[in-house]
Amino acid sequence: VNNEIGNIYPVAAVGRICRERGILFHTDAVQALGKLPLDLSLLPVDLMSFSAHKIYGPKGVGALYIRKGVKVRPLLHGGAQEMEKRGGTENLPGIVGFGEAIAKAQQDLDPEEERLRRLRDRLQNQLLATVPGTHIHGNPDHRVANTLNLSFEGIASETILVALDREGIAVSSGSACASGALEPSHVLLAMGVPRGEAKGSLRFSLGRGTTENDIDYVLEKMPQVIERLRT
Repeated sequence: VNNEIGNIYPVAAVGRICRERGILFHTDAVQALGKLPLDLSLLPVDLMSFSAHKIYGPKGVGALYIRKGVKVRPLLHGGAQEMEKRGGTENLPGIVGFGEAIAKAQQDLDPEEERLRRLRDRLQNQLLATVPGTHIHGNPDHRVANTLNLSFEGIASETILVALDREGIAVSSGSACASGALEPSHVLLAMGVPRGEAKGSLRFSLGRGTTENDIDYVLEKMPQVIERLRT
């Protein structure tokens, strides 16, 4: 899953190509965990990484799946912890918290996905209908339910961010790992989105705490903010 536009990519197909050619395949599944069903007995991947904080678990703990028979060299030496793959004392409270977060996410997977999709689609459709010059980025039919990436003609995303922040609305202009960057999203540019349009993109991230009232508030304020900035 792409972290900016929410697109779901054909990991299984890529994995099969790699397997046919004897190439080890790692995939970063941080954005997919808790949003999509993941069955590692069916996915032809050799390594897959996850992070707890993306599913409301503690920060600073993650997991690496290593398929049986795959040999990896440790980055940290000096101890026999984690089958000698990573020296250092384990973060036991973090690991337990990660396990609990996964159990909760799996339990709520289908109803939460349906709830977020309904909220996301309402937000998207109303903004497209009420704010002229709004463009959606990503595959509208093949993406996770919590992510919406839009751009607004004629306004840089940083300007919109400041105005929305004053209204108590928190959105982002890209991924957290690219925060502070002045260049347009490399994801959007690689997709062929015009540079000017990419500079006006915002990512709306919905989550467990997002409510109908939150969507109502954004739909009330967003057209006003965009019209004011354009004026």
